Amino acid sequence: MVHKINNMVVIRFFRKKLVNKIMLTSIFFLLIFISMLTSLAPEKYELQVGQKSPADLRAPRDIENKIATNRLIEKAIKSVEPREKIDPTIQIDIKKKIEKFFKNAYQIRNLQDITNEEKLSLLIKKNELNLSEKELSLMLVASEKELKNIESYIYEIITQVMSTGIKLEELEKEKIAIENYFKGLKEFSDKIKLLGIKIVNTSIKPNRFLDVETTRQKIDEAKNAVEKVIVKKGSIIVNKGDIITEEQLKLLKDAGITKQQGNKDYSLYFGIAILVIIAEVLLIAYIYVFNRDILTSLSKLYLIFIIFLSVYLLSKTTYKISCYATPVAASAMLIGILIDSRLAIAVNLIMTVLLTLSSGNNIGFFITSLIGGTVGAFSVTHTHQRSNIFLSGLIVSICNMMIIIGLGLINHYELSKVLTDSFYGILNGIFCAILTIGSLPLWESAFHILTPLKLLELSNPNHPILKKLLLEAPGTYHHSIIVGNLSEAAADAIGANGLFARVSAFYHDIGKLKRPYLFKENQLTSENPHDKITASLSAMIITSHVDDGIEIAKKYKLPQEIIDIIEQHHGNTLVKYFYHKAINDEKNKEVDEKDFRYNGTRPQSREAAIVMLADSIEAAVRSMPEPNSEKIKKLIDKIIEDKLNDHQLDECDITLKDLEKIASSFITVLMGIFHERIEYPELNIKKEEVVE
Repeated sequence: MVHKINNMVVIRFFRKKLVNKIMLTSIFFLLIFISMLTSLAPEKYELQVGQKSPADLRAPRDIENKIATNRLIEKAIKSVEPREKIDPTIQIDIKKKIEKFFKNAYQIRNLQDITNEEKLSLLIKKNELNLSEKELSLMLVASEKELKNIESYIYEIITQVMSTGIKLEELEKEKIAIENYFKGLKEFSDKIKLLGIKIVNTSIKPNRFLDVETTRQKIDEAKNAVEKVIVKKGSIIVNKGDIITEEQLKLLKDAGITKQQGNKDYSLYFGIAILVIIAEVLLIAYIYVFNRDILTSLSKLYLIFIIFLSVYLLSKTTYKISCYATPVAASAMLIGILIDSRLAIAVNLIMTVLLTLSSGNNIGFFITSLIGGTVGAFSVTHTHQRSNIFLSGLIVSICNMMIIIGLGLINHYELSKVLTDSFYGILNGIFCAILTIGSLPLWESAFHILTPLKLLELSNPNHPILKKLLLEAPGTYHHSIIVGNLSEAAADAIGANGLFARVSAFYHDIGKLKRPYLFKENQLTSENPHDKITASLSAMIITSHVDDGIEIAKKYKLPQEIIDIIEQHHGNTLVKYFYHKAINDEKNKEVDEKDFRYNGTRPQSREAAIVMLADSIEAAVRSMPEPNSEKIKKLIDKIIEDKLNDHQLDECDITLKDLEKIASSFITVLMGIFHERIEYPELNIKKEEVVE
């Protein structure tokens, strides 16, 4: 029992935010400190030829090794794989043959004055694909739409398979893969699938063959490409326990490892510790001043921590290839998309400084990484498509290349070095883009980050909730689409997040899916179920769609930010119509106003307030006859005034100036949507505002 209590105390201790933050900063310091120490503090030993190496002795700087060069030349020759070439004419001939067959089949199918037996006889004569009579009969009886679809699949699979080339020994394996692919298609019948398999598998042929000339050329290129081998900084010269040879001892002497040093270089340790602490403090201070809300979110702190360390360690690894191949900009691009572009620039600066210090103070690396990361952070701002990230990577590549060329001209580097470094600089930006695009879904999912890319995915009409809403509550669906358009326009007008407002509006009324027929926009007849039940029950049904929406949103794992909008889009407003109906119907009973109010939270953000206003205004304006700017403006002003008087906008950061801009944007959008509607009386306006 005591042991269990102690475990609970320990668990509670480590769950505290302050403890987590202290652990996070401590682990960050230790990992960066150790990483820099391994780079900057080589040990020195008293060594002799024939002595066993007391440890793994690493090169503290680049050292030339001619013997290894010869080994690399031999290895390069052996590593050259035989080159192959693809004959494109084979694929073209196959496609033409299949196109001709289908063209003949369609022509024969459309013949009017002959029997099916005669059509089959004609098709057999034009059968160049070795199909059986049964398969040819299927070509005549199957629907033309299905044949067209399977034909397009046939061309697509042949293009995919043969574009990469097929060797003779791979042919059977490809046929099995093609068969499995067709069997997995759900939109076709089994007979049509078998027909597609037969056509493709009897048509494809090997089209990739050995290219002797190119292979020989590649071997020559491999030989010529091998340069003098340099033992890179950090590479092992002698493994622990190995007998030191004369050649190795010379390398160790050149590296400065053989001089005995009696005391540890504590000044180096303190120097590294001071630099890491300064970098960490600066980063924390920046977050505290400019992104203070991040300090209250452990998930975002862990996100920054993991991205920083991952890219830092990856950069140290790729630095061995080339200092210009380090993907430092990837951290700036990821943090710029996931959190904030300004914070991304700060993280990029800190990382660049630490890497520069631990890698020999390479000024070229420092300038390239600093500018490349800054450009990466800027270029991904408000990214709405994953393809834009790749474009950002190309921009980083161009910046890297220009900086490298500029430094090369200043320092009079050889042309070959400038070209090589430029190649790595270009590769760097592309690698950063690939790294960002590839890992972004992981960060979004693991840390529940709502990015513009995630919002665009949620706005897809094929999302399960939106499809369900369209089919089961079409009125609510179209209402939500209009509210989304209104919300986006209003949010853009006041500098809020327009995309977030629009997508949130799409989902704000999903709670109506539980009882769609009890909401007016989904009633197909003039009969209203609320006429047959009490006002209090009607109010309970109407207000429950908020809780139902939260439940559905959690079931489908919608982001918390959208769930918050669902909860806040009615606040705690009064269902006025049913409240007045209850007073009139139950004059002898006390009617509690609280029973006729939503139990949601008042809008906490500008986007939530906009969705609330757009929801009410769309419902009220929808049936206005002969709408004009003046009528719509009066109605919008009245609804906004009602929300203000009911204190629904008290808890969000929205100003009266913002409300003026919102009202103006609503008028612009609504004037282009609503025409010739039946005007609502005053009481009906209130009813529509609440029920919707």
